[in-house]
Amino acid sequence: MNKLKLIIQHEYMTIVGKKSFIIMTLLIPFLIILVGCIPVLLAYINNSADTSVTRIAVIDESNQFGAAFKNSTNYNFVVMNGDQSFNPHEFYQKAGDSLDAIVVIPADVLNTQQATIYSENAIDNSTIGYLTSCLNDTLASAKIASFNDPELQSKIEQSQVNASIKSIKWDETGKEQEQSAEIASVLGMILAFLTYTFVLSYGAMIMNSVIEEKTNRIVEVIVSSCRPMELMMGKIIGVGLVGLTQFAIWVVLLGIAGSVLGMLGLGAGAVASPEAMTAGMNLPQGSVDTELSGIISALTSINYVSLLGNFVIYFIGGYLLYASLFAGFGSAVDQASDSSQFTMPIILIMVVALYAGVACIENPSGPMAVWCSIIPFTSPIVMMVRLPFDVPWWQLLLSIALLYATALLCIWISARIYRTGILLYGKKRSLKEVVKWIK
Repeated sequence: MNKLKLIIQHEYMTIVGKKSFIIMTLLIPFLIILVGCIPVLLAYINNSADTSVTRIAVIDESNQFGAAFKNSTNYNFVVMNGDQSFNPHEFYQKAGDSLDAIVVIPADVLNTQQATIYSENAIDNSTIGYLTSCLNDTLASAKIASFNDPELQSKIEQSQVNASIKSIKWDETGKEQEQSAEIASVLGMILAFLTYTFVLSYGAMIMNSVIEEKTNRIVEVIVSSCRPMELMMGKIIGVGLVGLTQFAIWVVLLGIAGSVLGMLGLGAGAVASPEAMTAGMNLPQGSVDTELSGIISALTSINYVSLLGNFVIYFIGGYLLYASLFAGFGSAVDQASDSSQFTMPIILIMVVALYAGVACIENPSGPMAVWCSIIPFTSPIVMMVRLPFDVPWWQLLLSIALLYATALLCIWISARIYRTGILLYGKKRSLKEVVKWIK
């Protein structure tokens, strides 16, 4: 145990003692926020920089709906009447560079509800969406007018209803708490992505460490003083503690940030008040109060202690499972470039688990979500998506039991691979040879 403790301490301090670890631990949350903001920023820049005007000729064979297309900052329409003998291609060629596309509205468009756009270049989705929106609004108005009821339009407008359903759940005492499926889904996906990133990055770190020590022949000296099993477990546990340390730092920083924001909100009521938030906005005061109270109630209804506790349990189980496989297969190769034949199936399984988690957002209690959260190779990621939706206790216990049982089995298998492969050099090992080592 003293040797194992020394190995764990060495692996842990080798990573945590670096300045890069501290810097990246502090920067990663900001980088994650930045990555999330980049698509919004790029979309804004793209829309702001797009000053080109698409010139479109509208040939209205119905002589009724050409006016449906209104000029805007990005589109300029030229409306002309036409007939069925009109040839769009000849007209486009005669126009030369003065046109980008031609829209043909057929005479029976009210029945077919379809128009056609012609162009030499591919038409983007935003242009198709704008044209479709303009045509739909005009056709709907024409359809209503065909019923010869002057009051029909106003009746339809008055009948438009935008209903919403409030989700309420009871706690153990029967107290009502408002919940939000959107907030729970976002929280679940964040935890699932963190689990995927942690397990993959730290598992790959262990494999690279094993390969490096084997390439430098340092491992020959190390195994003369300890057993290969102790060396492998020391690496796995040491690097795993690094991951838990990093996660603990983030939780503390998040708690400090939440406390500071809370104090600022309490100290400056105008900042957090609905009146201040609606200043300069044409929003009803009551709607903002309802939205804010609903979001706050949904956030406070989540049991964060249980959520973070289960996250740690599943992170440890998933990490032990995958890290042991990375360590075992890493010992079977001499160079990192040769490890892909063994690591690719592991990475594919993790990618499938992440996609399964995304697919389970819509129905976190469905059969696929339940089975994927119980199967050990996918449960560390898929269960994170389900946890904010209150998983039944028996499914949680069964999933954890299977996860840790499979992790112990993988550790045993990897130890047999590790003790044989760590001192073998000179050629690539096939999967068939690795199976022989296990036997």
